[in-house]
This record gives sequence, C-alpha cells and structure tokens, in this order.
Amino acid sequence: MPVPPVPHVVLVIYYTYHVHFVLLCYSEIPNGISVPQVTMSSTREQKGWRTMYRFKAFQQPTLLQNHLNLGGANPSGERIDVTSLYFTRGGKPWIGVMGEFHFSRYNRNDWYEELCKMKAGGITLVSTYVFWIYHEEIEGEFDFAGDNDLRAFILECRRAGLDVVIRIGPWAHGECRNGGYPDWLLRKPFKLRENNPEYLEKVRVYFGKIYEQVQGLFYKDGGPIIAVQLDNELTNDAEHLAALKELAISCGMVAPLYTVTGWNAVAGAQIPVDEVVPVFGGYCDAPWDERTTQLPPSPHYFFTGMRNDTGIGADLLPARTEEDGEWQLPYERYPFATCELGGGLQSTHHRRYIVKGIDIYSLSLVKLGDGNNLIGYYVYHGGTNQIGKLSTFQESKATGYPNDYPILSYDYQTALSEYGEVREQYRMLNLLHLFVQDFQETFAPMVRVEAEHAVKRDDTSSLRYAMRTDGKSGFVFVNHYQRLAKLDDVRDVVIDTGIVTFPPIDVCGDVSFFLPFRMDLSGTVLEYATAQPICRQGDTYFFVQIPGIAAEYRLADGRSFAPEAGLASLVKAEHASIVTLTWEQALYLRRLDGELYIGEGCDLYKRDGEVRAVADGDFRIRRWNGVSFEQGFIRQPYAEPVVTFEDAAEPPFAPQHIEELHIGGERKITWQKITVKGSQGFVTIDYEGDTAQIYADGLLIADSFYYGEAWRVPARLLDGKACYLAVSEMRDDFYREF
Repeated sequence: MPVPPVPHVVLVIYYTYHVHFVLLCYSEIPNGISVPQVTMSSTREQKGWRTMYRFKAFQQPTLLQNHLNLGGANPSGERIDVTSLYFTRGGKPWIGVMGEFHFSRYNRNDWYEELCKMKAGGITLVSTYVFWIYHEEIEGEFDFAGDNDLRAFILECRRAGLDVVIRIGPWAHGECRNGGYPDWLLRKPFKLRENNPEYLEKVRVYFGKIYEQVQGLFYKDGGPIIAVQLDNELTNDAEHLAALKELAISCGMVAPLYTVTGWNAVAGAQIPVDEVVPVFGGYCDAPWDERTTQLPPSPHYFFTGMRNDTGIGADLLPARTEEDGEWQLPYERYPFATCELGGGLQSTHHRRYIVKGIDIYSLSLVKLGDGNNLIGYYVYHGGTNQIGKLSTFQESKATGYPNDYPILSYDYQTALSEYGEVREQYRMLNLLHLFVQDFQETFAPMVRVEAEHAVKRDDTSSLRYAMRTDGKSGFVFVNHYQRLAKLDDVRDVVIDTGIVTFPPIDVCGDVSFFLPFRMDLSGTVLEYATAQPICRQGDTYFFVQIPGIAAEYRLADGRSFAPEAGLASLVKAEHASIVTLTWEQALYLRRLDGELYIGEGCDLYKRDGEVRAVADGDFRIRRWNGVSFEQGFIRQPYAEPVVTFEDAAEPPFAPQHIEELHIGGERKITWQKITVKGSQGFVTIDYEGDTAQIYADGLLIADSFYYGEAWRVPARLLDGKACYLAVSEMRDDFYREF
C-alpha cells in the first residue's frame, strides 16, 4: 500500500491593506514548492500561486580573535585589528570601502580633486600600485618627482580624509609593462619572484626608496597608510611572500595590515598563514581570456559564497603541479575581503566591452550578500599610462605578455573615467557604500546564510537570493541580473527568513537589491521593509524605492505604512523618521563632510569646503536640514569648446607610435586635423575603426581601442594645439559587444 505523505506546515498569508493574518495549515506539499494562497484586497479576492523562498539553517561560526600576526595602533590609541569574520577599528566592527587609483597614471595637479570625487562616491580607502618601472626605469636612477611623487599623493589622500593602501609589489601586474618590472631587471642572470639573495637585495634597495617617500605617513605615526599589499597574484610561494613582508618591515614599512591576493585554483593561493590577509576579486568578464567569443555566464552574479575567482590573471598564473601538495587556504581564519572587484573592464585589443552600471553594482551587491567585509574595487578611477625614456609602459605581446593594451589609455570604463567623468556605477555603488558606513557595526558580524535551493549557472528562471543575519535580524539580498543574459520575471515572491516573512513582491527586469528585517531604527524595530536602506542622519533613516517594487514598511508593533517615494516622503515612527527616495534621487545622494545633499541631475563633491558639481554648468541641489531637503544652487560658468574636423592626407610630422595602429597586421589609416578653441568640457569623437590616436604638436596624447561608443577627450588637452586624429580600419578580429 502507498506510504501516506508527511504533513508539512505551510504559512498561508492573507493581506488586506497593511494588516496581515497568518494561518498555520497542514499541507502535503514540501518546502520550496508553490502553494495556493489567497490575497485579499479592498475590492476583490484574488487566487494565485506563490512560492515561499526559505533559507538553510543559521549557524554562528566561531569568532577567532588575536590569532593573526597583524594589527596595530595609532598615536591616539585607536587600533585596527582582524578577526576571522571582520575587521575592527577602535574596537568596533569596521568595513572599509577601497578604490584603486594610480597616482603615476594621473596628473598630480588633479590628484586632490579626483580624490574628493572618490570620497563623495563613498570610498574610504585609496589603494595604489607603486610600479617599479615608473620609479627606476634606468637602474640606479630613481624618480619620485612630478606625477611619480608618491609622498605628495599620500599627503593629498590625507588632505581629502582618505586612508591608503600601498601595493608595493615588487611585481604588480596592473597591465603595466613587465608587470611593473624595469627592463634592466629582466636582464639579470638570477631568477625573479623567489628567495634568492641577488633578487632580494634589489628588492631591498627598491623597498628602501619607497620607505624614504612614505616615512612618517603610516598609521602608527598618525598617518593614513593602514595597509601594505605584497606582490600580486603570486600563488605558489608562501615563503617568498613571508620574506617580502619581513623585508618591508625591516625597511620601515610597518602597518596594521599586510595583504596578498588569495586567488588561484579552488584551493587558493599558498600564503604565509597568519602573517597576511588574503584578498580576493571578481570581474564581470575576462579581458585576458584569449578567446574572441562570448564567454559563459559569470559566476559572480550568483550567491555562491565563493571568495576565490580562479579566472583572474589566468593568463599569467603558473600551472598547478604535484609539488604544490595538498594545500588548502584556511578561509575560516580570515574575513572575506576583496581588493579587485572590477570597477569596470579594460578592453584588450582582442576583447572589447560596453560596461553598464548594473554590471558592476550587481556584482558588488552579490559579494556583499555573500559576506564581503572589505569592499575593494580595481580600478575605481581610470588613468593614463606614462611614456618612459626607453619605452612605452603598457602591457603588450611585444614584451612577452599575452595581451595588447592601449599605449596610453587606462580608462577601464570604471566609476570615474580616465579623465574624471562620472559613470553610472559610481552613482549606484554609492548606495552600498553609504549603507556599510552607517550600519557596519551591526552588519559586519552578520554571516551569510544560503538559500534553501542553489541556482545553477545556466538557470535563468529561479530567484537568486541569500541572507546575512545574526540570527535575530538581518538583510535579504536578491540579484535579478546576469550580464548579457535575460532573466525571467519572478512574480509573487514571498521570502521567509525564519524570523520574518515578507509580503509578496514581483522581481522583474534588471534589478539587484536587499531588504531589511528586524532592523533597529534608534530603538524602533522595523519588522521589515520592501525598500532598500541607504543611510541615516541622526534619527532619520533614508531608504530607496526599488524599481518595480512598492515601498512598504511594517514595524514590530504591527503598524505599517506605504509612503509615496520622494523628497517629501518623511514618516515618523516612534523614535525614528523614515524618508523614502526614488531611485533617481538616491543615485545623486551624497554625504559631504557629514551633510546629505542631492544633486538634480548633477554629481556633487566637496573640495576645500566648497560643494561643487563634477560637470560645469548651473544646477539645482538639495541639502537635508534635519527636517526636509532645502533647495540651493550651484553655478559653475561653462563655455562649450568650438571644435572643427577636416580631412588630412597625412600629418606634417612622423608619428612616434604608429605601430599601435597596425596591431594584428598592417591597416589602412585615415587622418583628420582637429582644431579646438576653448579649454572647458570635452571633445566628442564619434569614430568607427580599430584604434584611434590623437597627436598634439607632434606628441601622442590620447588613444583608444574602439568599443562601440563615442570617445570623449578633454578639450584642455587639445586647445590651441596642432592636433591630428588617426583612425585605423576595423576588422573582424576581436570580440565585441556592439
């Protein structure tokens, strides 16, 4: 005879306005399967199917403290330390937001302004490579002047109120020539990146020169340098990484934190356990992949808990051998920390991308939901390579590396462009940055809990979700976006955290978001909200309405409300007030020196006490005065440059770097003369071709691999100069997204 089904308890939830009635019913349907439910409204009764989305059991891991040879104090007694789950600062859980910006790839006159933009975007830590070839291109001749002035850059970081991570190599990569090694070093008769005395002596001299620049600027001195990264993508030599740490310390570079990149195979990079923190990354595609076809869906849009991206740098990582043994990186000893969440993608000659803001926002949100407690972007700000005395400084196949990159442009299609323009991800990522800065003390200790059922990589119809919780409260993360793919809409989603059950929502279109439950609002408990928290200002809490989802709030005492999003949406709830912004308003929300502003279609930052807009012109702004947003204005005079193009047979000079126009074989080149009058704004060059170069007064000043969008070059680079544009013909020899 058949075995009778085992009863399961199923929550059937009836909704009428904002009052919820919960009935316990017996069902023969197991968890995760749709159950019939009834929705009550003021006008009619609707019947339909809803799926309960649940989670695996919460387990609080053991918190390890004081177990690493890391940490340190500043002169005021504040300490930075590392537990197995999160970092602490001043004894409290702390989440840094780190953005990579290469000082030697930017004009020093603009460092401070760009750092202020980064701070306005929610960055609290600036990481920067110190490329050896930039500072000792010729053996024994050190250059820390001009745009190579490391000390001046760190002082500008301190002036902007930003901490610093110096990535000192000695090998860096960063799409730099030889990975940053000077050519002369490659000609030495000894092996590099291992513990031999000859190599370590060269490194000791180089580290000593770096220390001369940064002396007195470490955290222990009251300075902004809180961390040092050793080498990069060294995956199979823990002893060498340990030697580099000892060498850095012996040269005077003493910091609370020492980091190394932790990616390699699934087992992770071999690192000196307890001496460093392994940091990880994730990119929305792989510019280094040798293929010229679309790649499989990126795993970084799934909540997998994966720290280690085995694909990063796969073009350069050594193959795993039997000598590597049974190594397994002990992840449980370290917090989940990242240094290379791709802020964009740097196009190679054979792979060219169009990066959207949500490509980057969704990826970062997924990592946050997966437990990331140090948010690090590579790169957050683009730049321009220098040209050395002996060679150009970009990675290329001509130097034995697997990819060809532009000679000059390191734009990366990232949050802040090569020339300081704002891209969409700058605005979107700031929503995450504001949140972690204001709620890090409660959020950082929360651990990741998996969804009840995993989503496979080829699944475009199932809901992707995860949770971070302390067992009493938390946040549910949902990602409904996959780059270059369309996900099916998921309707009537009811999420059950085991503590709180959310009302049904429809998850449609390209959206990524997180929802709070049992959230403390200055003593008032928010049972749940179907809006995303952003930040707080005193006892006022700011949320954003998620596209396609009505904002509904329910307090623990049973009261609920559903305000219309907007600047005047303030609702008082006992000890707290709640403001719900529209998505567009939230994208322009900035905290500048402790005050909240919203720009109306403009990106605001603060420089030397003055609120400014990134783009020149006249703009309306709003400032939160504690009760409402009061109106103000910014006026930055702007004169559009006058630009003319005329065909030219050839330039009246011999181009210095014509080989870039012929990568992959000789190509036809067309020339135009550009005349620019006016130094404000940008010159838009809407060309089609393989590669473009601009020469001003005979010197190469800008270049671009065409990727389907117009090229924007600052007018100030061209104003009043004899400028020529060269464009080489395009062939079907690269991956493209246009």
